[in-house]
Amino acid sequence: MVDTKREIERKYESKDSGLPDLTGVPGVAAVVDKGVAHLDATYYDTADERLAASSVTLRRRTGGSDAGWHLKLPVAPGVRDEIRAPLSDQIPRTLAGLVRSRARDAELTPVVRLVTDRDIHNLVDADGRLLAEVSVDAVHAERLSGTGTGAAVQWSEIEVELADDSDPALLDKIDKRMRKAGVRRSRSASKLADALTRTLPGKQRKAERKARLEAAPPPPPVTAGDHVLAYVRAQRDALVALDPEVRRDVPDSVHRMRVATRRLRSAFRSFGKVLDRSVTDPIGAELKWLAAELGVGRDQEVLTERIILALDELSRPLLAGPVRTRLRTWSHARSGGSRRRLIAVLDGRRYLALLASLDALLADPPLRDPAAATGTKPEKVIAKAVRKDFGRVSALVEQALGLPPGHDRDLALHEARKEAKRTRYSAEAATPLLGAPAAALVRSMKSLQGLLGDHQDSVMTREALRELARQAHAAGESGFTYGVLYGREEHRAADDEAALPGLWERMRRGPEF
Repeated sequence: MVDTKREIERKYESKDSGLPDLTGVPGVAAVVDKGVAHLDATYYDTADERLAASSVTLRRRTGGSDAGWHLKLPVAPGVRDEIRAPLSDQIPRTLAGLVRSRARDAELTPVVRLVTDRDIHNLVDADGRLLAEVSVDAVHAERLSGTGTGAAVQWSEIEVELADDSDPALLDKIDKRMRKAGVRRSRSASKLADALTRTLPGKQRKAERKARLEAAPPPPPVTAGDHVLAYVRAQRDALVALDPEVRRDVPDSVHRMRVATRRLRSAFRSFGKVLDRSVTDPIGAELKWLAAELGVGRDQEVLTERIILALDELSRPLLAGPVRTRLRTWSHARSGGSRRRLIAVLDGRRYLALLASLDALLADPPLRDPAAATGTKPEKVIAKAVRKDFGRVSALVEQALGLPPGHDRDLALHEARKEAKRTRYSAEAATPLLGAPAAALVRSMKSLQGLLGDHQDSVMTREALRELARQAHAAGESGFTYGVLYGREEHRAADDEAALPGLWERMRRGPEF
């Protein structure tokens, strides 16, 4: 059994004078002393510290009010999701799965032990409601493995953690009081990061701190290859970061992970003059497989939601028979086991091999000559690729418009939708380089994709309604309501088809670059 808590906090370097007086912070009526807790935590990571590199921490902690296993995943600066599991001797299987996309096959072993005496203070309002917890931590850290094994260090720090449902603006008010008292923000994002640096041998520690202080943003892309690889890297990072969200069934996470796979495939196909297709095509095939696995439950969920919304719009006289019960039974039968299957996919060797192939591509990019040549203007290479994508969209839309309504036109519109999506993604990748014209193309392709997507959803919904009607008929139930919904979907698809020529006329000239 695990539970999740959103943690919003700030860390400060503690001074000898201890905690500044916070009773004057706007909204804070009192500071309540809650005593001292003794915490003993062992942090786990791979030998090359992959979790720490991603600002992820996994620990087993005793003491305090929440003893157990804690996994912290970054959400935003100062914001993390803490997933908790009961105390046990071994790393809980669920938590091990949540770090699998980062740890891969590497063993998770103890790297640091932190023993903390935590002096806890609660900030409360006039009604006694908890606003934030402020603690002064006396930390003793011991390096258990890796460089600096056996080294031990001590330091003090202040943590301010926002209570559930408190206004995040309170942290800014507390920060203002801290700075006025001469208390500085910590340079480390976590105790673990601090311990890993502090326990390094002297020269390495100084070099690490110097590198952190002098850290500069990566150099801007220069060649076409630089621009494409920046986009590919962002999508690879999205896959890795979304993995634990998908496992936790975070809303929309499956959809966003699926989009990342599509963006990668589009980049490989669109920029074949930049990245060698003989290398990227096999990876693209695996990305297509992953997208299909991600879509098993997602497509059914979207289809069911569409029919439910359509049912909600019907008046009572148009609802004949146990339609909602039939829909639930049908939907459950089609999606049964999809979540278990998806987790099995994410735990499987094939998925890990795909992540490894993306890592290898970024480490040693299969660049073709135009991509690496500094003498070739990257704008020309990238713009040509995007224009080529748009040309395919244009041909498919014109073909569809030339067909009479029916099955063949439905198929043609579906192919045009897929090509519009690919063009949108290639224009998206080109936007940092080509600017406003590429951004405009992204918007226009998104509009086209939306219209054609609604049309395709109508096609799929009508197929589902036919199947539901057959099942209802076989069970002796009325098929009237399914026929009503089918007719409305036909009208909706016809409206989409009628709107397409006007929409296409506004964008058929193509990108202005």
